[in-house]
Amino acid sequence: MRLTGFSDYALRMLMYAASAEGRLITIEETARTFRLPKTHLNKVANVLTRGGFLIGIRGRAGGLMLARRPETICIGDVVRLTEPDFTLVECFSTGNQCVLTNCCKLSGVLNEALASFHRTLDSYTLADIVLAPKDFYPVGYRAGKSLALEPAR
Repeated sequence: MRLTGFSDYALRMLMYAASAEGRLITIEETARTFRLPKTHLNKVANVLTRGGFLIGIRGRAGGLMLARRPETICIGDVVRLTEPDFTLVECFSTGNQCVLTNCCKLSGVLNEALASFHRTLDSYTLADIVLAPKDFYPVGYRAGKSLALEPAR
C-alpha cells in the first residue's frame, strides 16, 4: 500500500502549521520550505480547510493556521480525508468481477491488514509528529532569518 503524494503533502502542511505555533503560514512559504509546487499545495490547503483541519485567513496579511490543537488532529482522519480510496484488491471495490470472491481467503487477510493500518494511524495525533521550527531549515542555516522569505536560488 502506498499513500498518494496528496496525503503526504497534507501531513507535511499540517506539521509545518503546527510548528509555526500560532503564526500564520502561507502556501508560498510552505511550497518553498518543502520544495513543492504551489498549485498542489493550494489544492491541499483547500481540502484541509474544508475538512476542518486548517483555517484560511484572507487578505494581504492572511495565511493559514491550524483550526484545532495538534493533540486533537488524528492522523487517521487526515489520511481518510485525503486518500481517494483504500481498495487494496478488486474484491474491495464495487463492481467486483473476481471469480474467487465467494471462496477467497485473501480478502479477509487484506481487510485485517487495512484495519490494522487504520488503527495505527488513529493512535497518533499531529502533536505526536510535529517538529520544532528549526527542523524545517537546512543545517548551517542562520537563526533569526526565515528561509521561507528568502528568494529561491
